[in-house]
Amino acid sequence: MMETLTTTTADQTAAIGPGRLVLVVGPSGAGKDTLLGLAKAACSDDRNIAFPRRVITREASASEENEEVSLGTFQEALTRGEYAMHWEAHGHCYALSRAIDDEIRAGRSIVANVSRTVIGAMRRAYADVVVVSITAPPNVLAERIALRARSSDGTVENRLRRTVEDASAAPDVTIVNVSSAEYHARQLVRVIKGEKWDD
Repeated sequence: MMETLTTTTADQTAAIGPGRLVLVVGPSGAGKDTLLGLAKAACSDDRNIAFPRRVITREASASEENEEVSLGTFQEALTRGEYAMHWEAHGHCYALSRAIDDEIRAGRSIVANVSRTVIGAMRRAYADVVVVSITAPPNVLAERIALRARSSDGTVENRLRRTVEDASAAPDVTIVNVSSAEYHARQLVRVIKGEKWDD
């Protein structure tokens, strides 16, 4: 299923800043949640870095820190304008709370795992956006997706075929996650902190 996006934040005229919005994207099976979990632990003593929980309309897996809600609850919150961004993927709805806008206005960095389809709108809506693509070779992705065995997200083949044709979705940094998770998490932390990301 092709991912779709509707966003309300992007409709505002002034870009939100001065804090940074670090968007972590990548195909299913790339290891985004693993690296984000390690990065969050590494940044736990820095009050200027936040990793907000996503709101989702499916059961959260063991590797995720998401807030599970019903579709009805999701739609009600959407109607009330409670989401800074939202999207649909694999037949489920995802969102980030509008509370991130206040964090960014306060100068903090927000780090979130999002759909590639939101990147263009978020680059327009926020003053400082950094996009980190986490990926891996197709055979590695397929193996990881199969091991996860989350059938509600669709077939492995369909998930590997998904693409986003949008020039604004091009990443600023790409991490090919084939070495140790700890090594690549250190790369991600450097990006989050605005440091040189490679060794």
